[in-house]
Amino acid sequence: MSDPDDVNQRIIADFRANGGRVGGPFAGAPMVLLHHTGRKSGKEFVTPTMYLPAEGDEDTVYVFASNGGAPANPNWYHNLTTAGSARIERGTRTFPVSVRELTGGEREAVYAEQAHRFPGFAGYAEQTRGIRTIPVLELKGLGG
Repeated sequence: MSDPDDVNQRIIADFRANGGRVGGPFAGAPMVLLHHTGRKSGKEFVTPTMYLPAEGDEDTVYVFASNGGAPANPNWYHNLTTAGSARIERGTRTFPVSVRELTGGEREAVYAEQAHRFPGFAGYAEQTRGIRTIPVLELKGLGG
């Protein structure tokens, strides 16, 4: 099995070489690179993830802490929610964002839309049913 760090590094390189587009299993999927600081280590990390654009706001995206349907939230989720802000690369732009976790009906509607567009997300929700609810984060541009 491939090392997830190696896979992420290949996706990051592909993203940067192709103006924010990637190939392979994520070909055609909207991707951003999350720049976040480890809440324990203080180290900067870059994590590729799929996103859903916010309607009517080109500087706001929603990301999903699915962790591939694993039983625990990914580390980047904890880093982003602890910090309350981050930077993202979207296409060829890098800009600062605020972080807000969606709840209730707002979270349900955004997750349902992502699952409609990319059915793998419905599978992740099924895998985690009864274990955890997959968090949805709004990353809102701060005028970058």
